[in-house]
Amino acid sequence: MLNLDLKLNPKVFADDVEQVPIRKGFGEGLAQAGQTTTRIVAPCADLTESTQMHFFKQKFPERFIEIGVAEQNLATVASGMSAMGKYPFFSSYAMFSPGRNWEQIRTTITYNDRPAVIVGSHAGISVGPDGGTHQATEDIALMRVLPRMTVISPCDAIQARKATLALSANPRIAYLRLVREKTPIITTEETPFEIGKGQVLYRPEGIAHVTIVATGGLVANALKVAKDFEAKHIKVLIVNIHTIKPLDTELLIACAKETRAIVTVEEHQIAGGLGSAVAEALAQTYPVPIEFIGVRDVYGQSGTPNQLIEHYGMGRDAITAAVMKVIERKG
Repeated sequence: MLNLDLKLNPKVFADDVEQVPIRKGFGEGLAQAGQTTTRIVAPCADLTESTQMHFFKQKFPERFIEIGVAEQNLATVASGMSAMGKYPFFSSYAMFSPGRNWEQIRTTITYNDRPAVIVGSHAGISVGPDGGTHQATEDIALMRVLPRMTVISPCDAIQARKATLALSANPRIAYLRLVREKTPIITTEETPFEIGKGQVLYRPEGIAHVTIVATGGLVANALKVAKDFEAKHIKVLIVNIHTIKPLDTELLIACAKETRAIVTVEEHQIAGGLGSAVAEALAQTYPVPIEFIGVRDVYGQSGTPNQLIEHYGMGRDAITAAVMKVIERKG
């Protein structure tokens, strides 16, 4: 059942559950954060409405900076503004920031320890018809390898807004990953959020058979799979890892000890992303069988978001099969 302590959306399993783009939560959160301090500035790479930065621009036009289609400049300008005491939240499509400007982020921001938030919008396969050139499935790997970098991947629009506000309250270097399409609202205004702390969203009665560790827009699919398994008397624990770095290793170890089987779910390459982070953590502490749901060493292509999620093995059927396989592996 849903974790009542988290005060989650009671309609999360309903066919008419509200769906909102995760990126909209960021836009609204940034505009709200801008009211708390004049340090916050918003450089953008000619994608103001797509990245939802128009909310901030409308309220604080003097603190909105249009860089143009120049993502490497975007990062270095943000670094310079940070050096002068500002706190930049800069955004583009994830394929171009951090995809195109990774070296500038590394050298001018993380190496120099300049607080700034890189907001990668339109991440993952579900960008859809834009095709493989615009589908960032490597960005988590690129960002979590950098020292001093926090990596956050919210599960819905409400959580994205809370993550934005949390980052604004405690300046740091961070990557905020956002997907393009509408996704189900899982959390509520009362659901707590803390950077670095995972959340058990779904816990069956008694000892669970398997833990699904999910992030971003695919958390909703993981929840539906857990609900489906109830009829088969298979107990599934669902963990939302919204912060991939720093990883909530304590929670993961507790789940591994209880279920002795893990399935990771992410809209990203299985190499270098959430699954790799979980495997690295548990290999050093409490090794258990793990199955990985994600993109498998290929590039994307054009299609509808749902078609692509299914084609690349990230839909409910694929998650279900992974659960059955990992249960069999643990014996």
